[in-house]
Amino acid sequence: MMRAPQEGVRRTTARFRFYGQLNDFMPPARKGKFFSHTVKGGPSVKDTVEALGVPHTEIDALFAGDKNIRFSYQLKDGEKITAFPPRYPIRSSRRRHLIPKTPKRCRFVVDSHLGRLVRHLRLLGFDSVYRKIFPDAEIVKISVVQNRIVLTRDIGLLKNGAVKRGYWVRHADAGRQIKEVIRRYDLIPGFKPFTRCLQCNGLIGPVPKERITQRLPEQVRLYYNSFYRCRSCRKIYWQGSHCDKLVRLVSRLKKMPGPSGK
Repeated sequence: MMRAPQEGVRRTTARFRFYGQLNDFMPPARKGKFFSHTVKGGPSVKDTVEALGVPHTEIDALFAGDKNIRFSYQLKDGEKITAFPPRYPIRSSRRRHLIPKTPKRCRFVVDSHLGRLVRHLRLLGFDSVYRKIFPDAEIVKISVVQNRIVLTRDIGLLKNGAVKRGYWVRHADAGRQIKEVIRRYDLIPGFKPFTRCLQCNGLIGPVPKERITQRLPEQVRLYYNSFYRCRSCRKIYWQGSHCDKLVRLVSRLKKMPGPSGK
């Protein structure tokens, strides 16, 4: 049985345009141009842009015409809404930053799909919480309680209103992922390589060889004298043949160009 169309339901039509990296969330027909979108009633601009596919954690500035607005702003019929990512150059001098200021020392909570990215972050010395089984609710709780930045491949996770800082990792390749995150959060000045355990995230410090001799493989015991141990999980590290490869990786990442919002 067909229902009669509802009468008296107000509809709001506005024109939207997303700039810079926000176009990563747009279908081809909507990239880099204004398009019309109609909604029922007058919802908040946050609800509307997220319904269009863009999580609030990726938007640093919003305008209704020339008016700089907040996420709570109620959408009005006939308006032009423009959205900008962090660091995107805006002519207006009244830019209100919607994304909270990034802490001097970034700390992350990383979803279960990004295990290789976590190893890169820890290699560079960044405190990064990760679990192979990591429910969304737990990620959100940790991000709030510990003031951590959420890194995820799940766009829906970033639409949770409790998440204040977060980034949708675009690439599937870990080598490209770490470069994305470095650019997004301007991490190079904070590099402290080889100070965190790749396995558990604990801090690493030197340990005398005589304290760990019984735990060393025979060849390692014969040819190496300098060792480091995780203070949390007690994993032992030494400068084996793989170390040169990691040193070269860190060196390449240090030479990356600066962040950009374009």
